[in-house]
Amino acid sequence: MDVYLQRILDTLGDNDPIEVLGTTPQRLVALLEAMTPADLDRSYAPGKWDARHVFAHLADVELGTGFRLRQTLSQPGIELPAFDQDLWARRYRRADAALAVEAFRGLRAWNLALLATLSLDDWLAEGYHPERGFESVDVMVRFLAGHDLNHLSQLHAITAA
Repeated sequence: MDVYLQRILDTLGDNDPIEVLGTTPQRLVALLEAMTPADLDRSYAPGKWDARHVFAHLADVELGTGFRLRQTLSQPGIELPAFDQDLWARRYRRADAALAVEAFRGLRAWNLALLATLSLDDWLAEGYHPERGFESVDVMVRFLAGHDLNHLSQLHAITAA
């Protein structure tokens, strides 16, 4: 298994992925409300993204993962598009963090509505990720939840600084 994928799945641990996915939007709103404008430009560690980048990245990953899920469910075995998060992040310096959180909230609600309709066969459907190989919808959802927790901890570190 890909090292990054395993690290993010380990971050999720035994947490219920649907519960994590369902609570993240409210947690993001609370974190954004707790931040000052200066916090948005502060990083959680030297050389890492600032809060504005993290908020925008979460919205983009929700968009990209929602597309991958829908492609996999409609065409099992399909090769899924990869994207370079650092290339996408080049535009985040000017991103509106509040708009990113609102976009995330809407996309997450839509993706959760999709997940609520899935059968067991749907959860087992696989798409081919060009960097990680075949991934089931279940793994994609667990990855997304672990990804949430990873970035929520970064945003908490920024607000605690």
